[in-house]
Amino acid sequence: MSKVVNNPALEGIRGKMGDLVYRLMPNGETWVSKDYDFSKRKFSRTQKSHQSRFQQAAAYAKNAAKIHPIYAQLARGTIKSPYNWALSDWFNSPVIHQVEQTKGRIRVRATDNVMVTKVQVTILDAAGKAIGTGAATRAEGDWWEYASNLKGKLVVEAWDLAGNAAKHKT
Repeated sequence: MSKVVNNPALEGIRGKMGDLVYRLMPNGETWVSKDYDFSKRKFSRTQKSHQSRFQQAAAYAKNAAKIHPIYAQLARGTIKSPYNWALSDWFNSPVIHQVEQTKGRIRVRATDNVMVTKVQVTILDAAGKAIGTGAATRAEGDWWEYASNLKGKLVVEAWDLAGNAAKHKT
């Protein structure tokens, strides 16, 4: 790849001309590279699946970067754009690190690369039937709390802004 220096005729140029591709970089530099021929390339099933997922992520990120201010806040002062943060959020599900059941409350520690938006707790009896369910409320830091005196097995789910979910069973 070549860099164009001190050439006013090519300053700010971008696109394809013949078999050369001109790229205008974020810092204002123009880079020139050979155009590669991918017409005979065959993609594997896994590659096609990933390309499809990436298209879905890109569609989400294009819109979400404009409507969710958190992405712009995270991008401020970094080399990532709000679009990059939204794209990353689409690919990364939340993680449930810890679930504690104490007197009258259930505490859940969940994180995400952007933010956890919702945590739901379901309490099951010995037969696996739901005897209580509800949304936890945000507490300090990464902790969420759900008030309940019911005892049983727990199913905890956490969601992020992109709609990804994580599930934890105790």
